[in-house]
Amino acid sequence: MTNGGFPSKAVLATLTASLTFLVGPARAEDKKDFAADKGPDKVDVSAYPPEVQEDYRVFSAKCSKCHTLARPINTDLTIDAWKMYVKRMSNKPDSGINPDQGKRIYSFLKFYQGEKDAKSPAK
Repeated sequence: MTNGGFPSKAVLATLTASLTFLVGPARAEDKKDFAADKGPDKVDVSAYPPEVQEDYRVFSAKCSKCHTLARPINTDLTIDAWKMYVKRMSNKPDSGINPDQGKRIYSFLKFYQGEKDAKSPAK
């Protein structure tokens, strides 16, 4: 079990897995301070089309697992950048985002970014 008073690799792996289960995985992005995290953390989608409202429900359920919803809500990216970002997030371990959910999340962010762009003054 031990090697010169030190726990074996198997014991350390078990302890690490147990701690991860109890406190959740350590994510570097959770520890960073993002300005976007300080903004609004929900969107009033009541006037949006029903399919966009459903996409928002998927977005809010999945994207709040790893960070605040304020982060993507208050971030402005191009439509193409959102597509790459959703793909990147979907590929993270334990994201729980399947391909269909990734498409729904992207669909919401694409619509929402278009709404924000339409309301913002020309750059």
